[in-house]
Amino acid sequence: MNRTSKHIILFFFVLLGYSAFSQTISVCENCEISSLKKAISLAKDFDTIILKKGTYKEHTIIVDKPLTIIGKNHPVIDGELKGEIITIIADNVTIDGLFIINVGTSYTEDYAAIRVRKSKHFVIQNVVLEKLFFGIYIEKSSYGKVFHNKIIGNAIDEYNSGNGIQLWYSNHIQIEHNYIAHVRDGIYLEFSDDCLIKNNMTVNNVRYGLHFMFSNDDIYQDNTFKNNGAGVAVMFSKKIKMINNTFQENWGTAAYGMLLKEINDAEIIGNTFEENTIGINIEGSNRIVYKNNNFINNGWAIKVRGACYSNRFIANNFLYNSFDISYNSRVNDNVFDKNYWSNYTGYDLDKDGIGDIPYRPVKLFSYIVNRTPETIILLRSLFIDLIDFSEKVSPVFTPDNLFDNHPVTKRITW
Repeated sequence: MNRTSKHIILFFFVLLGYSAFSQTISVCENCEISSLKKAISLAKDFDTIILKKGTYKEHTIIVDKPLTIIGKNHPVIDGELKGEIITIIADNVTIDGLFIINVGTSYTEDYAAIRVRKSKHFVIQNVVLEKLFFGIYIEKSSYGKVFHNKIIGNAIDEYNSGNGIQLWYSNHIQIEHNYIAHVRDGIYLEFSDDCLIKNNMTVNNVRYGLHFMFSNDDIYQDNTFKNNGAGVAVMFSKKIKMINNTFQENWGTAAYGMLLKEINDAEIIGNTFEENTIGINIEGSNRIVYKNNNFINNGWAIKVRGACYSNRFIANNFLYNSFDISYNSRVNDNVFDKNYWSNYTGYDLDKDGIGDIPYRPVKLFSYIVNRTPETIILLRSLFIDLIDFSEKVSPVFTPDNLFDNHPVTKRITW
């Protein structure tokens, strides 16, 4: 038996030892122990605390030992707007089934309903958070799970509201099946790597549904971002995978489904961008694969603002967007191939499903609107059709080498 196997077996027996001696502590309004704080102070490592239905007016609750805290029938913990409510500073803590309300608000401190600080192997699940500043704030922690929570704020402005779920310098965190609404940013990551964000719904948030910066090797998949100030902002990160998400109804003068700024070596696959002012707004982002995405009824499907090189747009559907592709430069180093364009009017004489003439998706009018937004009122006019045709014949303002050389003639299905 090698040394690693011995360590695993020893760890297993240690856990068995803890479980054999652990106890369950009941808390209720008429019990001998009537507060969560007192239960935590009396508990030993790896005990379970059962918080029964009722309302507990407590705040600044410190969980400083490995515990499982379970609420029966969603007992209410009311922080009475006095500050932070629960702070976890130990490893191996589980919070399950609580209803937490009335987090304190501050302009100098980020009070949260639940804060996790320097903890490993934590679980926060089946929790309802309302009347909050920050919801779940995870800092310098790792190997945690945030599952099946409902977080509803009452944010109106950015400056006096917090985020639903926030990660700061935290790695290997799983955030799944959460519903988040009416906060500043639904989910926010900063300096947080190797995280999985999956099957969440973030809607009606003041700023972003999801916002992350300086965070690498993360995956976000099967999420819905709807009717936020903007859908998702991904900044200063690399090796991100964005798969099968829905970006919908993010409308406004500065709204988009997704913002990419200084993003490199990423994958954007199988997403739907529908009814956004801008589907994807791209700046300074390179070596990204955009594949099998649907762009439906957006103002702009994709806006490329510059310094974007070696990107590949392969097998996407561009359906009924006012503008499919917008460029602010005549330089193009990106590949567009085998996409379906609803505005394509070419022919397919050999019936192989590929248009016989290349498609040029960048219109002169999109260039004009970028510089003079008021001209958007001319959209759909005959004059605009004429200037777009003239630019297609002899490009002057738009990239002369930006073609889809193999436009697909039928909508792509996967």
